[in-house]
Amino acid sequence: MEQVFTYPLKQHVGAPAEPIVQTGDTVLRGQMIARIPADALSANLFSSVSGTVREVSDSWIQVTAGERQTDDYVKLISKEPLELIRESGIVGLGGAGFPTYAKLKTPFQDGKGVVIVNAAECEPILSHNIDSIEKDAARLVRGLHIIMDVVHASRGIIAIKDIHDTAIQRLQAAIDNPRITIGHLPNMYPMGEERAIVRETLDILLGVDQLPMAADAIVVNAETVCRVRDAVDLRKPMIDKDMTVAGKLRDGMIKIFHDVPLGLPVSAVFEKAGGIGPEYGEIIMGGPFTGKRTTLESPILKTTGGLIAAEVFWPGPEKLGLLVCACGGNRERLEQIAASMGSTVVDVQYCKQAQTMNNGVLKCENPGHCPGQVQKVMALKKAGAQALLISNCTDCTNTVMSCAPQLKLPVFHCTDGALRAVNHKLIRRIKAD
Repeated sequence: MEQVFTYPLKQHVGAPAEPIVQTGDTVLRGQMIARIPADALSANLFSSVSGTVREVSDSWIQVTAGERQTDDYVKLISKEPLELIRESGIVGLGGAGFPTYAKLKTPFQDGKGVVIVNAAECEPILSHNIDSIEKDAARLVRGLHIIMDVVHASRGIIAIKDIHDTAIQRLQAAIDNPRITIGHLPNMYPMGEERAIVRETLDILLGVDQLPMAADAIVVNAETVCRVRDAVDLRKPMIDKDMTVAGKLRDGMIKIFHDVPLGLPVSAVFEKAGGIGPEYGEIIMGGPFTGKRTTLESPILKTTGGLIAAEVFWPGPEKLGLLVCACGGNRERLEQIAASMGSTVVDVQYCKQAQTMNNGVLKCENPGHCPGQVQKVMALKKAGAQALLISNCTDCTNTVMSCAPQLKLPVFHCTDGALRAVNHKLIRRIKAD
């Protein structure tokens, strides 16, 4: 049976890539099939398999894979590191999808700049970044060196949660430069949010409208750093993705895969994991907090970090109140879950620290540090809610649980289906050690 790979032209922030192939063309693994439009923020796109172009549309390119595949690829042709990063099509692989070359094209001028590697593995269940570090920490360290050189940074920090003892030991053994240090993070969500990382490693709290550059910092996802190393040292384009596959699987609950070809259907990845069990609630692409519902026919993207077959939805009450947090699922996501629970939404409240940006996206004033949600919970109770569905971070959820039970309001969390599917502790009240 032929395998069709689908490559959306827009897998990143900015303009879609422009196709440079036509239906019927023969392509090789690693061959560019769509390029950055002139004078646009975008990212090149490459075929992850050798085969024949099946269809070119305004939205995607499809390639039918040939019978014989190898790990070889067409190598990048640029000479300088930044040019290789641009040519490779690498984007933020933690989910943001911002073209990496654009983030790195402006070097620091004062000699004080710092590159921070986001190795927080922020979302529960997802574990492919830590696994990659444990298997080859030197690869990440080398990628960090490359990025530090490109942006003229004076130092580098690898930000990682303290719970990852083995990964930290491997990194310490691989670090060969006193300008690179480990930044220790607490085991809370959302420690992977870039302003939280800057706060924890540099003791600087950025405003909701500020980027890390305001703190003379650049934050880069761990896998992105590794792919930069591959582009510069191996001349490899962005054609493969690391990911965690989890949930209602026939064989085990959490599996890690490295170098999954982009464009592969979600169903094929689950087959690699042994298949999905007979009952599940939804398929999530991403992590439990910020992932989106997807289908088995959807393709693996550059930003795909996880695939989770969630638990069957628990029936909800007739009337449900939503409390939306900037750090988790947005209003639309909570409304989607509420509908799957069979509940009617009677009111929507927002975390008091959630600020709406010009593009409509919510940003938290101080990610992971919550001042309390009693007023919001009481408003939902007054609106007639019989239970709450929330998307709050760890600390926010703790404050919700300090008052909701007293008001006889059961609490559901947007992560429940994913976490129940792997027997993970639910996001609820934090208990003091």
